[in-house]
Amino acid sequence: MTVGQRIRVSRHACGLSLRDLEARIERRVTAQAISKYERDEATPSTGVLIALADALSVSVEYLVSDNHIRLEAVDFRRKQVTSRREEARVRATVQHLLERYLGVEETLGLPSSAFDMPREAPWPVLCDPSEAEHAARGLRAYWGLGPGPIRNLVELLEERGIKILSLSLTNIDGLTARVHRAGRGVAPVIVVNRGDWGERQRFTVAHELGHLVLDAAPRIDDEKAAHRFASAFLMPAEMLRAEIGKHRKSIGWSELFELKRIFGVSVQALTYRCKDLGIFGNPLFRQLFNEFDRHGWRSPPYKEPWALTGEQPRRFERLCFRALAEGAISRSKAAEVLGHSIIELSRRMDEPPTLEPVSAGT
Repeated sequence: MTVGQRIRVSRHACGLSLRDLEARIERRVTAQAISKYERDEATPSTGVLIALADALSVSVEYLVSDNHIRLEAVDFRRKQVTSRREEARVRATVQHLLERYLGVEETLGLPSSAFDMPREAPWPVLCDPSEAEHAARGLRAYWGLGPGPIRNLVELLEERGIKILSLSLTNIDGLTARVHRAGRGVAPVIVVNRGDWGERQRFTVAHELGHLVLDAAPRIDDEKAAHRFASAFLMPAEMLRAEIGKHRKSIGWSELFELKRIFGVSVQALTYRCKDLGIFGNPLFRQLFNEFDRHGWRSPPYKEPWALTGEQPRRFERLCFRALAEGAISRSKAAEVLGHSIIELSRRMDEPPTLEPVSAGT
Protein backbone atom coordinates (compact mmCIF):
# COMPACT_ATOMS: atom_id res chain seq x y z
CA MET A 1 0.00 0.00 0.00
CA THR A 2 1.03 3.59 -0.53
CA VAL A 3 1.42 6.07 2.33
CA GLY A 4 -1.94 7.55 1.37
CA GLN A 5 -3.68 4.19 1.43
CA ARG A 6 -2.18 3.45 4.86
CA ILE A 7 -3.42 6.77 6.21
CA ARG A 8 -6.92 5.99 4.90
CA VAL A 9 -6.93 2.43 6.29
CA SER A 10 -5.68 3.62 9.69
CA ARG A 11 -8.27 6.42 9.78
CA HIS A 12 -11.11 4.00 9.00
CA ALA A 13 -9.77 1.59 11.63
CA CYS A 14 -10.06 4.39 14.21
CA GLY A 15 -13.58 5.22 13.02
CA LEU A 16 -12.58 8.80 12.18
CA SER A 17 -13.90 11.14 9.51
CA LEU A 18 -11.50 13.44 7.67
CA ARG A 19 -12.61 16.33 9.89
CA ASP A 20 -12.16 14.20 13.01
CA LEU A 21 -8.57 13.52 11.99
CA GLU A 22 -8.02 17.20 11.19
CA ALA A 23 -9.09 18.01 14.76
CA ARG A 24 -6.87 15.28 16.25
CA ILE A 25 -3.76 16.75 14.65
CA GLU A 26 -4.83 20.19 15.92
CA ARG A 27 -5.49 21.44 12.38
CA ARG A 28 -1.88 21.31 11.27
CA VAL A 29 -3.39 20.63 7.85
CA THR A 30 -6.99 20.68 6.64
CA ALA A 31 -9.34 17.75 6.00
CA GLN A 32 -9.02 18.56 2.30
CA ALA A 33 -5.24 18.18 2.51
CA ILE A 34 -5.60 14.82 4.31
CA SER A 35 -7.98 13.70 1.55
CA LYS A 36 -5.31 14.56 -1.02
CA TYR A 37 -2.75 12.52 0.94
CA GLU A 38 -5.12 9.54 0.95
CA ARG A 39 -5.60 9.81 -2.83
CA ASP A 40 -1.81 10.11 -3.28
CA GLU A 41 -2.27 13.55 -4.87
CA ALA A 42 0.06 15.14 -2.28
CA THR A 43 2.74 13.96 0.16
CA PRO A 44 2.69 14.94 3.85
CA SER A 45 5.77 16.61 5.31
CA THR A 46 7.77 14.78 7.96
CA GLY A 47 6.17 16.82 10.72
CA VAL A 48 2.63 16.17 9.45
CA LEU A 49 3.41 12.47 8.99
CA ILE A 50 4.56 12.23 12.63
CA ALA A 51 1.38 14.02 13.77
CA LEU A 52 -0.82 11.71 11.69
CA ALA A 53 0.94 8.60 13.02
CA ASP A 54 0.47 9.80 16.60
CA ALA A 55 -3.22 10.62 16.02
CA LEU A 56 -3.84 7.24 14.39
CA SER A 57 -1.91 5.25 17.05
CA VAL A 58 0.52 3.80 14.51
CA SER A 59 4.21 4.32 13.90
CA VAL A 60 5.70 6.41 11.13
CA GLU A 61 7.48 3.21 10.07
CA TYR A 62 4.08 1.58 9.48
CA LEU A 63 2.81 4.49 7.37
CA VAL A 64 5.85 4.42 5.07
CA SER A 65 6.16 0.61 4.90
CA ASP A 66 5.97 -0.96 1.45
CA ASN A 67 4.37 -4.24 2.58
CA HIS A 68 1.19 -4.91 0.63
CA ILE A 69 -1.79 -7.03 1.53
CA ARG A 70 -5.27 -7.11 0.07
CA LEU A 71 -8.54 -8.39 1.53
CA GLU A 72 -10.67 -10.38 -0.87
CA ALA A 73 -14.13 -11.99 -0.70
CA VAL A 74 -15.12 -10.15 2.50
CA ASP A 75 -18.44 -11.59 3.71
CA PHE A 76 -20.14 -10.03 6.76
CA ARG A 77 -22.51 -11.94 9.03
CA ARG A 78 -24.80 -9.13 10.14
CA LYS A 79 -27.20 -9.00 13.08
CA GLN A 80 -29.07 -6.20 11.30
CA VAL A 81 -28.38 -3.50 8.73
CA THR A 82 -24.96 -1.94 9.28
CA SER A 83 -23.69 1.41 8.07
CA ARG A 84 -21.08 1.72 5.34
CA ARG A 85 -18.89 3.55 7.83
CA GLU A 86 -19.04 0.64 10.28
CA GLU A 87 -18.21 -1.88 7.56
CA ALA A 88 -15.34 0.32 6.35
CA ARG A 89 -14.03 0.55 9.94
CA VAL A 90 -14.13 -3.23 10.36
CA ARG A 91 -12.46 -3.87 6.97
CA ALA A 92 -9.72 -1.39 7.80
CA THR A 93 -9.18 -2.81 11.29
CA VAL A 94 -8.95 -6.36 9.92
CA GLN A 95 -6.48 -5.31 7.23
CA HIS A 96 -4.46 -3.34 9.79
CA LEU A 97 -4.22 -6.31 12.21
CA LEU A 98 -3.49 -8.85 9.49
CA GLU A 99 -0.61 -6.80 8.15
CA ARG A 100 0.93 -6.84 11.64
CA TYR A 101 0.19 -10.57 12.02
CA LEU A 102 1.84 -11.46 8.72
CA GLY A 103 4.70 -9.08 9.48
CA VAL A 104 5.52 -10.92 12.71
CA GLU A 105 5.43 -14.27 10.86
CA GLU A 106 7.85 -12.85 8.30
CA THR A 107 10.15 -11.47 11.02
CA LEU A 108 10.37 -14.95 12.54
CA GLY A 109 10.98 -16.51 9.14
CA LEU A 110 7.76 -18.52 9.36
CA PRO A 111 5.74 -19.43 6.29
CA SER A 112 2.18 -18.14 6.52
CA SER A 113 0.39 -21.37 7.42
CA ALA A 114 -1.59 -22.82 4.54
CA PHE A 115 -5.22 -23.76 5.14
CA ASP A 116 -5.27 -27.51 5.76
CA MET A 117 -8.26 -28.38 3.59
CA PRO A 118 -8.93 -31.77 1.93
CA ARG A 119 -9.09 -32.26 -1.82
CA GLU A 120 -12.88 -32.74 -1.67
CA ALA A 121 -13.37 -29.17 -0.45
CA PRO A 122 -15.18 -27.00 -1.14
CA TRP A 123 -18.08 -29.42 -0.81
CA PRO A 124 -21.05 -28.72 -3.11
CA VAL A 125 -24.51 -28.06 -1.68
CA LEU A 126 -26.79 -28.50 -4.65
CA CYS A 127 -30.31 -29.35 -3.49
CA ASP A 128 -30.78 -28.73 0.23
CA PRO A 129 -28.83 -27.14 3.12
CA SER A 130 -28.81 -30.55 4.86
CA GLU A 131 -26.12 -31.63 2.37
CA ALA A 132 -23.72 -29.57 4.52
CA GLU A 133 -23.77 -32.52 6.96
CA HIS A 134 -21.52 -34.42 4.56
CA ALA A 135 -18.99 -31.57 4.57
CA ALA A 136 -18.93 -31.44 8.38
CA ARG A 137 -18.34 -35.21 8.62
CA GLY A 138 -15.69 -35.05 5.90
CA LEU A 139 -13.74 -32.22 7.48
CA ARG A 140 -13.86 -33.79 10.97
CA ALA A 141 -12.60 -37.07 9.48
CA TYR A 142 -9.80 -35.34 7.54
CA TRP A 143 -8.66 -33.50 10.66
CA GLY A 144 -8.90 -36.69 12.74
CA LEU A 145 -11.30 -35.20 15.29
CA GLY A 146 -13.37 -38.33 15.95
CA PRO A 147 -17.03 -38.08 17.00
CA GLY A 148 -16.49 -36.15 20.26
CA PRO A 149 -16.92 -32.47 21.13
CA ILE A 150 -14.30 -29.89 20.18
CA ARG A 151 -12.73 -28.44 23.31
CA ASN A 152 -11.26 -25.26 21.80
CA LEU A 153 -12.50 -24.44 18.31
CA VAL A 154 -10.45 -21.27 17.83
CA GLU A 155 -7.21 -23.04 18.73
CA LEU A 156 -8.06 -25.89 16.34
CA LEU A 157 -8.62 -23.55 13.38
CA GLU A 158 -5.49 -21.53 14.11
CA GLU A 159 -3.50 -24.77 14.04
CA ARG A 160 -5.06 -25.57 10.66
CA GLY A 161 -3.91 -22.33 9.02
CA ILE A 162 -6.92 -20.04 9.51
CA LYS A 163 -6.22 -16.58 10.89
CA ILE A 164 -8.71 -15.80 13.70
CA LEU A 165 -9.28 -12.25 14.93
CA SER A 166 -11.48 -11.15 17.84
CA LEU A 167 -12.83 -7.58 17.52
CA SER A 168 -15.43 -5.41 19.19
CA LEU A 169 -18.19 -5.28 16.56
CA THR A 170 -21.53 -3.46 16.34
CA ASN A 171 -24.42 -5.14 14.51
CA ILE A 172 -21.99 -7.73 13.13
CA ASP A 173 -21.54 -11.26 14.50
CA GLY A 174 -18.52 -12.09 12.38
CA LEU A 175 -17.07 -12.25 8.89
CA THR A 176 -14.87 -14.27 6.59
CA ALA A 177 -12.28 -12.96 4.16
CA ARG A 178 -9.17 -14.01 2.33
CA VAL A 179 -5.95 -12.07 2.74
CA HIS A 180 -3.64 -11.88 -0.24
CA ARG A 181 -0.04 -10.73 -0.10
CA ALA A 182 2.20 -10.66 -3.14
CA GLY A 183 4.36 -13.76 -3.29
CA ARG A 184 2.87 -15.30 -0.13
CA GLY A 185 -0.39 -16.81 -1.39
CA VAL A 186 -3.87 -16.46 0.09
CA ALA A 187 -4.84 -17.17 3.71
CA PRO A 188 -8.41 -17.45 5.05
CA VAL A 189 -9.50 -15.17 7.88
CA ILE A 190 -12.39 -15.45 10.36
CA VAL A 191 -13.37 -12.50 12.54
CA VAL A 192 -15.60 -12.96 15.59
CA ASN A 193 -17.35 -10.46 17.85
CA ARG A 194 -15.39 -10.15 21.10
CA GLY A 195 -18.52 -9.05 22.98
CA ASP A 196 -20.57 -12.19 22.31
CA TRP A 197 -20.91 -15.04 24.82
CA GLY A 198 -18.61 -18.01 24.33
CA GLU A 199 -21.19 -20.39 22.91
CA ARG A 200 -22.36 -17.74 20.43
CA GLN A 201 -18.75 -17.07 19.40
CA ARG A 202 -18.11 -20.78 18.85
CA PHE A 203 -21.17 -21.13 16.64
CA THR A 204 -20.19 -18.01 14.67
CA VAL A 205 -16.67 -19.39 14.06
CA ALA A 206 -18.09 -22.75 12.95
CA HIS A 207 -20.62 -20.96 10.74
CA GLU A 208 -17.86 -18.91 9.09
CA LEU A 209 -15.80 -22.08 8.63
CA GLY A 210 -18.83 -23.43 6.76
CA HIS A 211 -18.66 -20.51 4.34
CA LEU A 212 -15.00 -21.35 3.67
CA VAL A 213 -15.56 -25.05 2.91
CA LEU A 214 -19.00 -25.07 1.24
CA ASP A 215 -19.91 -24.27 -2.35
CA ALA A 216 -23.64 -23.58 -2.28
CA ALA A 217 -25.57 -23.51 -5.55
CA PRO A 218 -27.22 -20.14 -6.39
CA ARG A 219 -30.68 -21.42 -5.42
CA ILE A 220 -29.47 -22.57 -1.97
CA ASP A 221 -29.63 -20.25 1.04
CA ASP A 222 -25.93 -20.25 1.90
CA GLU A 223 -26.62 -18.92 5.42
CA LYS A 224 -28.83 -21.93 6.18
CA ALA A 225 -26.20 -24.24 4.71
CA ALA A 226 -23.48 -22.66 6.90
CA HIS A 227 -25.78 -22.99 9.94
CA ARG A 228 -26.33 -26.67 9.19
CA PHE A 229 -22.58 -27.18 8.77
CA ALA A 230 -21.85 -25.44 12.09
CA SER A 231 -24.43 -27.57 13.93
CA ALA A 232 -23.08 -30.80 12.46
CA PHE A 233 -19.45 -29.81 13.04
CA LEU A 234 -19.99 -28.89 16.70
CA MET A 235 -22.62 -31.57 17.50
CA PRO A 236 -21.91 -34.73 15.48
CA ALA A 237 -25.08 -36.81 15.06
CA GLU A 238 -23.44 -40.01 16.30
CA MET A 239 -22.37 -38.59 19.66
CA LEU A 240 -25.50 -36.48 20.15
CA ARG A 241 -27.76 -39.51 19.67
CA ALA A 242 -25.55 -41.51 22.03
CA GLU A 243 -25.93 -38.81 24.70
CA ILE A 244 -29.61 -37.97 24.29
CA GLY A 245 -31.25 -40.91 22.48
CA LYS A 246 -32.82 -41.32 19.05
CA HIS A 247 -36.21 -39.81 19.92
CA ARG A 248 -37.40 -37.74 22.84
CA LYS A 249 -40.82 -36.41 23.79
CA SER A 250 -39.58 -34.46 26.81
CA ILE A 251 -36.35 -33.23 28.39
CA GLY A 252 -35.47 -31.52 31.67
CA TRP A 253 -33.44 -28.38 32.19
CA SER A 254 -30.58 -30.15 33.98
CA GLU A 255 -30.02 -32.56 31.09
CA LEU A 256 -30.32 -29.81 28.49
CA PHE A 257 -27.75 -27.59 30.19
CA GLU A 258 -25.37 -30.47 30.79
CA LEU A 259 -25.45 -31.13 27.03
CA LYS A 260 -24.78 -27.42 26.49
CA ARG A 261 -21.64 -27.75 28.62
CA ILE A 262 -20.48 -30.90 26.84
CA PHE A 263 -20.83 -29.55 23.29
CA GLY A 264 -20.08 -25.89 23.99
CA VAL A 265 -23.20 -24.56 22.29
CA SER A 266 -26.32 -22.68 23.33
CA VAL A 267 -29.41 -24.63 24.37
CA GLN A 268 -31.14 -23.01 21.39
CA ALA A 269 -28.56 -24.35 18.91
CA LEU A 270 -28.80 -27.72 20.65
CA THR A 271 -32.60 -27.72 20.31
CA TYR A 272 -32.42 -26.83 16.61
CA ARG A 273 -29.90 -29.63 16.07
CA CYS A 274 -32.14 -32.17 17.81
CA LYS A 275 -35.05 -31.07 15.62
CA ASP A 276 -32.95 -31.38 12.43
CA LEU A 277 -31.98 -34.93 13.43
CA GLY A 278 -35.56 -35.92 14.31
CA ILE A 279 -34.69 -36.40 17.99
CA PHE A 280 -37.18 -33.67 18.97
CA GLY A 281 -40.55 -33.48 17.27
CA ASN A 282 -42.32 -30.19 16.57
CA PRO A 283 -44.34 -30.16 19.85
CA LEU A 284 -41.22 -30.41 22.05
CA PHE A 285 -39.32 -27.99 19.82
CA ARG A 286 -42.08 -25.35 20.10
CA GLN A 287 -42.44 -25.94 23.84
CA LEU A 288 -38.73 -25.36 24.43
CA PHE A 289 -38.58 -22.23 22.30
CA ASN A 290 -41.59 -20.78 24.11
CA GLU A 291 -39.61 -21.29 27.32
CA PHE A 292 -36.51 -19.68 25.79
CA ASP A 293 -38.65 -16.66 24.84
CA ARG A 294 -40.17 -16.49 28.31
CA HIS A 295 -36.73 -16.43 29.93
CA GLY A 296 -35.48 -13.75 27.52
CA TRP A 297 -32.68 -15.83 26.01
CA ARG A 298 -33.74 -15.07 22.42
CA SER A 299 -33.33 -11.31 22.88
CA PRO A 300 -30.16 -9.24 23.26
CA PRO A 301 -27.76 -9.86 24.91
CA TYR A 302 -28.84 -13.54 24.36
CA LYS A 303 -27.17 -14.66 27.58
CA GLU A 304 -28.25 -18.09 28.83
CA PRO A 305 -27.39 -19.65 32.20
CA TRP A 306 -23.97 -21.34 32.25
CA ALA A 307 -22.67 -18.92 29.64
CA LEU A 308 -19.26 -20.01 28.40
CA THR A 309 -16.05 -18.03 28.51
CA GLY A 310 -15.07 -16.83 25.02
CA GLU A 311 -12.21 -18.58 23.21
CA GLN A 312 -9.57 -15.95 22.47
CA PRO A 313 -7.19 -16.36 19.53
CA ARG A 314 -3.70 -16.67 20.98
CA ARG A 315 -1.35 -17.43 18.08
CA PHE A 316 -0.60 -13.83 17.02
CA GLU A 317 0.16 -12.77 20.58
CA ARG A 318 2.27 -15.88 21.15
CA LEU A 319 4.32 -15.14 18.01
CA CYS A 320 4.84 -11.53 19.14
CA PHE A 321 6.19 -12.67 22.51
CA ARG A 322 8.40 -15.22 20.75
CA ALA A 323 9.80 -12.52 18.46
CA LEU A 324 10.44 -10.32 21.48
CA ALA A 325 12.13 -13.11 23.47
CA GLU A 326 14.37 -13.97 20.50
CA GLY A 327 15.35 -10.33 19.99
CA ALA A 328 13.72 -10.17 16.57
CA ILE A 329 11.69 -7.11 17.61
CA SER A 330 12.09 -4.51 20.35
CA ARG A 331 9.76 -4.02 23.32
CA SER A 332 8.48 -0.78 21.81
CA LYS A 333 7.75 -2.54 18.51
CA ALA A 334 6.02 -5.45 20.29
CA ALA A 335 3.93 -2.99 22.31
CA GLU A 336 2.89 -1.18 19.12
CA VAL A 337 2.02 -4.38 17.27
CA LEU A 338 -0.02 -5.77 20.18
CA GLY A 339 -1.64 -2.46 21.06
CA HIS A 340 -0.28 -2.55 24.65
CA SER A 341 1.58 0.02 26.68
CA ILE A 342 5.22 -0.74 27.49
CA ILE A 343 4.20 -1.25 31.13
CA GLU A 344 1.44 -3.73 30.23
CA LEU A 345 3.74 -5.56 27.82
CA SER A 346 6.44 -5.88 30.48
CA ARG A 347 3.91 -7.22 32.98
CA ARG A 348 2.66 -9.80 30.47
CA MET A 349 6.23 -10.77 29.59
CA ASP A 350 7.65 -10.98 33.10
CA GLU A 351 4.79 -12.18 35.33
CA PRO A 352 2.91 -15.53 35.24
CA PRO A 353 -0.78 -15.29 34.20
CA THR A 354 -3.68 -15.81 36.55
CA LEU A 355 -5.71 -19.01 36.19
CA GLU A 356 -8.53 -18.88 33.61
CA PRO A 357 -11.86 -20.73 33.55
CA VAL A 358 -11.91 -24.04 31.69
CA SER A 359 -13.43 -24.02 28.19
CA ALA A 360 -16.31 -26.06 26.82
CA GLY A 361 -16.29 -29.84 26.76
CA THR A 362 -14.11 -30.32 29.84
